[in-house]
Amino acid sequence: MKELATDKNKQFSVAKRACQIIATLAFFFFSIKLMVTALGGFAPSFQENILSSSLDPFIGLFIGLLVTAIIQSSSTTSTMAVALVATGNLTIQEAIPVIMGANIGTTLTSTIVALGFISDKEAFRKAVSAGVIHDFYNIILVLILFPLEYFYGFLSGISIKLQQLIFGSHTVSSEEGWKWFLDFGITDSIAGLVQSNVVLMLLSFVLLFTSIKMLTSFIQKTVIGDSKNKLRKFVFQKPVKSFGWGMLITSAIQSSSVSTSLLVPLVATRKIRLINAFPFIIGANLGTTLTALIAASFSSEAAMSIAIAHLLFNLTGAVLFMISSGLRRLLVGYTKEFSVVMSRKRIIGLAYVIITFFLLPFLLISINKALSSEDGSSKQEVVRKESEMVN
Repeated sequence: MKELATDKNKQFSVAKRACQIIATLAFFFFSIKLMVTALGGFAPSFQENILSSSLDPFIGLFIGLLVTAIIQSSSTTSTMAVALVATGNLTIQEAIPVIMGANIGTTLTSTIVALGFISDKEAFRKAVSAGVIHDFYNIILVLILFPLEYFYGFLSGISIKLQQLIFGSHTVSSEEGWKWFLDFGITDSIAGLVQSNVVLMLLSFVLLFTSIKMLTSFIQKTVIGDSKNKLRKFVFQKPVKSFGWGMLITSAIQSSSVSTSLLVPLVATRKIRLINAFPFIIGANLGTTLTALIAASFSSEAAMSIAIAHLLFNLTGAVLFMISSGLRRLLVGYTKEFSVVMSRKRIIGLAYVIITFFLLPFLLISINKALSSEDGSSKQEVVRKESEMVN
């Protein structure tokens, strides 16, 4: 009887923990989704005032970064770029740098999640390394592929050729899955009630940091001993397995921001090592392109070309870093050193986010628009003087 009672207690304990896992993760994902919804309220104005002015590839890169950092959805930025290509306002060659910038901008979520550990120096150091390595990985890919695209049309040329082989003609939306994922549209209802993007954004940040604390506490109590070893063996034991799980999970939930953000508390609480988490991030980066590729295969030529370019961008990084363990160790080592500096002077973390994702792109875009306006005024002045001389 005692053994039977013990078994029932164990079963109840397992069921309770399972419910806690689901509830805690749901709250975490809900908080991120609410933040994305709040930031998404700024999307129309940015599409009208910033994204539509993209011409120069360098400016397009920073526009993609800035817009995605603000609305926290690379899919939305990509959709804007596709719409502008379809209407003839952008060429595919001009849109690809925007997609590259979006890849960097979407990493902001995991970095913000890392800032939630700022009160604990050691946990903050590890959390920052998990959040920032996603930034660095995408920045390195841009440094490699942007010059190839700028000088030789590498991505645009290949994507257009591949598009011609696999083009379809029906439209399918890939946004509904993420829109209703886990929260069943609750965030949209809350946004309708609040009706203030600023208030909604502040609320989302409070809920996000609360969910981080809850998730951290839950992980510390649950993922210990054998369960910690099982997690490492089942998901993160080998780079290929970690990569595969990252790609699979991200393909299912259609958001690399969410899947990579989930790693931050695990690394911060020492449940997994950064070197084991990094292949998961690489897989997540690739997984986020698969759904868009499937959807684009039933859409326009422009949508297909950009989706393929996005896939090639992330596939190149996956091949480079998954083949070479030395490259992975090098980036992990550099990220750890950077996280040590940020943990010693935590204000650097906030400065890094503001400068990298907002201030620098905004300044460069503003300077470019100012210079373009001056050039336009100068040309008009020259035309006016020539007209006066003729008359």
